[in-house]
Amino acid sequence: MNKETPLVSAKQLRKYYPARGRQKGGVLAVESVDFQLEQGHCLGIVGESGSGKTTVAKMLLGIETPTAGTINVAGRDRSISARGSSERRKRGRELQMVFQDPYTSLDPRQTGWSCLREVIQLHFPDQTRSQVESRIMELGSQVGLAADQLRVRPHSLSGGQRQRVAIARALASKPHAIILDEAVSGLDVSIQAQILNLLVDIKRETGVAYLFISHDLAVIRQMAGYIIVMESGRVVEEGETARVLDNPQKGYTRMLRESVPGPGWAPKRRNLA
Repeated sequence: MNKETPLVSAKQLRKYYPARGRQKGGVLAVESVDFQLEQGHCLGIVGESGSGKTTVAKMLLGIETPTAGTINVAGRDRSISARGSSERRKRGRELQMVFQDPYTSLDPRQTGWSCLREVIQLHFPDQTRSQVESRIMELGSQVGLAADQLRVRPHSLSGGQRQRVAIARALASKPHAIILDEAVSGLDVSIQAQILNLLVDIKRETGVAYLFISHDLAVIRQMAGYIIVMESGRVVEEGETARVLDNPQKGYTRMLRESVPGPGWAPKRRNLA
């Protein structure tokens, strides 16, 4: 992959789920989606629930196979399923994901230390025990977790600490890019800010790229330099984040912006008699 080649690119991406059994019709989840993600940059994907954002992420990761279109990551075609464990490991070293819910995305039986050790040994099997332990400590430092916090199971950690473990797990394979699917939406606002600042620092230090999926326009404004807006599986608007959010050209984007509570927002109480 040279500097002119996008790190991640999707062209005319489509995903159709046919009806099962005797049911009629099907679901067109994604249609004609194009985007590019450059090394070290952050691309935001915004839209309401059901707009196709997570389906795009699943196709990038290989969890879902596109009905049509092409996906390239680090110059390699991802439009077809990985063949064999070696290919799956190679893809894992290129692209990782941090999920929305830190309470279910981690194995409750594993400590953070064990989780990170497992990932490192999977992707770097030639490393010695001391090298693995050194890398675990490095990852803990990157995400702001001490060794004793890594040596307990998830139930002993707060939501923010669990998400820090999840971010460290994503970094453990030294990926080119990380997909963050509503990765801070389940956290308190103050903890959200800490995690977002952490992600900014990690991107600056490592050069990793982010594909940041969110319905929260304030979060997208802070993280992404360029965004695409999705409605019903299609891209309805795209451009530099400030331009799209400050001067949206499409009615759907304006609706998303206007739905964000502003300063002094005070909803009226209704009587539901």
